[in-house]
Amino acid sequence: MTLPFGKRVRLVCLLGLCGAALSLFVCCQLVRGRAVSSRKLIILGIDGLDPDLLTKFMGEGKMPNFARLAAQGSFRRLTTSIPPQSPVAWSNLITGMNAGEHGIFDFIHRDPKTFQLYFSTSKVEGPKRSIHLGSWVIPLGSGSAEQLRHGKAFWEILDEHRVPNYVYRIPANFPPIAAKGKTLSGMGTPDLRGTYGTFTFYTDDPTAAAGAVEGGEVIQVEVKSNRVASDLIGPDNTFRKNAPPSTEPFTVDVDPLEPVARLSVEDQRFILKEGEWSGWVPVEFELMPVIGNVRGICRFYLKQTHPRFQLYVSPINIDPKDPALPISTPSGYSRDLARQIGEYHTQGIAEDTKALTAGVLDDKEYLEQAHTVLTEHRRAFDAEFPKFREGVFFFYFSSLDLNGHMLWRLTDPQSPAYDAAQAAQYGSALEEFYEQIDQVLGEVMPRVDDNTTLLVLSDHGFAPYRHSFNLNTWLLNNGYIARKEGASGEASEPFADVDWSRTRAYGLGLNGLYLNVRGREREGIVESGAPADALLREIRQKLLEIRDPKDGSQVITRIDFASEAYQGPYARTGPDALVGYNRGYRAGWKTILGAFPADVLEDNTNAWSGDHCMDFTKVPGVLLSNRKIAAVSPALTDIAPTILSEFGIAKTKDMMGQSVFQGR
Repeated sequence: MTLPFGKRVRLVCLLGLCGAALSLFVCCQLVRGRAVSSRKLIILGIDGLDPDLLTKFMGEGKMPNFARLAAQGSFRRLTTSIPPQSPVAWSNLITGMNAGEHGIFDFIHRDPKTFQLYFSTSKVEGPKRSIHLGSWVIPLGSGSAEQLRHGKAFWEILDEHRVPNYVYRIPANFPPIAAKGKTLSGMGTPDLRGTYGTFTFYTDDPTAAAGAVEGGEVIQVEVKSNRVASDLIGPDNTFRKNAPPSTEPFTVDVDPLEPVARLSVEDQRFILKEGEWSGWVPVEFELMPVIGNVRGICRFYLKQTHPRFQLYVSPINIDPKDPALPISTPSGYSRDLARQIGEYHTQGIAEDTKALTAGVLDDKEYLEQAHTVLTEHRRAFDAEFPKFREGVFFFYFSSLDLNGHMLWRLTDPQSPAYDAAQAAQYGSALEEFYEQIDQVLGEVMPRVDDNTTLLVLSDHGFAPYRHSFNLNTWLLNNGYIARKEGASGEASEPFADVDWSRTRAYGLGLNGLYLNVRGREREGIVESGAPADALLREIRQKLLEIRDPKDGSQVITRIDFASEAYQGPYARTGPDALVGYNRGYRAGWKTILGAFPADVLEDNTNAWSGDHCMDFTKVPGVLLSNRKIAAVSPALTDIAPTILSEFGIAKTKDMMGQSVFQGR
């Protein structure tokens, strides 16, 4: 049957209108479900990139790609977190919230009831229940790894809107939260022993003190018939009574004449010359026969064969090909990446700074290890960046931060750790790391088109760390901490011999000042409310008046009360105040763990000579973009809203900031 012409026209129009409506409906649904798919956002997260050094190096022509980006778009100083510590700062960026909402205040947190100290960003626990059979402990159920940061990560929200995303080694993401995109955990990821990194050093030098050193362990060995036999130390064996460390034997056959040795680990044999590094060596630790093995990877450095034997072994990293703990999403991504680029560091802080401070590695040896880390990161970048087609690509580099900590003394003649000869040899090393990051940016910029936004940012800047301020010693000397009668010296346990019945305040972590509050702390004596506020004001006034007797410099330039700095449900679970040190000063290593060094002020002769855990206004980060940034004073909490805004996604009600491309 044929329709009359008029009816056919009406039908065609009706079908056309239906088609248009359907197309509009589909488009709306796509916008709702997958926002603005044509947009691309590239973020280079460069820990510790300092605005002053960046400006200097750009002016000297050493960072031409950064200079070109700043000229084309914008370059701003980026307000960092309170306090300016990496776990706090990156959590601010990830969630768009401050510590009062995400709950990360420091590297170190404490349970106020037990005074147990723990890593702030994650918790790994064994099974809750077990049975004992002789010397064996049989778990009932499985253990767990828990992320302690609260709030949604920006990539979780992107997932909800079906925006593809890739997030490489962003700090404060261990274990990695469930995600649809590819993610690899970064700072906060432990080694196989559950620490931030524990190296081992084997030597037959009788003058070397055996036992634990900060960040490692020194093991005395004997060279018998040109052979050394010892054990690699693995994770604690929780299947055994009292959980002794698991071990795996290895041998070293030392050539009697030449500076060379053959190492044997399990079924692997390899030869190292004196002063040579091995590649990654897989090691398997047996915890329980048949079912209880865990795999790790480590690197060996043959420091010396004659006249003394010296062998460094890196922390045992989680093997990315067979991870004992979750380190990526999807779970097989760490393995896939290893197949592409080879084995790589999985430990969150990959540069072995503690081996340098302990004198186990010298500057040359440390730099070789640090360059290996950056080489791995660049290899991963070169493997993954060419695959990027849409959505968000986030890539993190650690090198400027860790090497800023360790190499600052070689650029700072005022540092108590400055050595002119070392500075002449390695004084340009930090600058060279900056130049390598500029090369990475040079790879990115040709891929930036009209539909691509590029952000380059850092979580904080850097400053010299010349002197240590021992907050707990000062609190003790000024009557805010009381110790039990007979207490003497610097006890090894946190807050050892403290008389809490007479203690009103204490320091913990790199910037934290706590009151001993009744009902919160186990033996609290300070009443909350007005009495606590008055005590904080009193301590703040005294701390701000402290001057360095050597030159009259103000040691502490800012004290922020948590009640004023933070908003959110966790604002009162962390420190009561944040101590902001002047440039050149920082909390001493022992005071941050509750010890009482003899002197309030000490020269810092440690290789760790640059820092940022200070007054947050003195160590801003950086923000560069290929687009004009409207915000005059952007902050880390603006980054998550900026990311979402690029894809037409509204920020959540908990986010503090707004897109940096919007005017204030």
